Amino acid sequence: MLEDRKKSFEKKFATDQEKEFKISAKRNKLLANWAGTILGFTEDQKKNYVTEIIKADFKEAGDNDVFLKIKEDLKSKNIQDSEIKKKMSEFLEEAKKEI
Repeated sequence: MLEDRKKSFEKKFATDQEKEFKISAKRNKLLANWAGTILGFTEDQKKNYVTEIIKADFKEAGDNDVFLKIKEDLKSKNIQDSEIKKKMSEFLEEAKKEI
């Protein structure tokens, strides 16, 4: 009985972790497409940029690595930190609804 509970809990934890990963990846894709549009990227360039943003997300825990990458890439476009953070929040909510 206790072993069944443990297995159930482990399965739920793994499922939750997978869901969080998918939400984060979707948010990063939406964010990369938004930034890519501002940067004037073609569709192929945007696809490559999505990969860059996803790779940036693996540098450290949390969202700061993604934020810093986007901030650096958009600095020539005078995009404020608050706008990037707002978009990150909006896209996170959108991703949660889709996943």
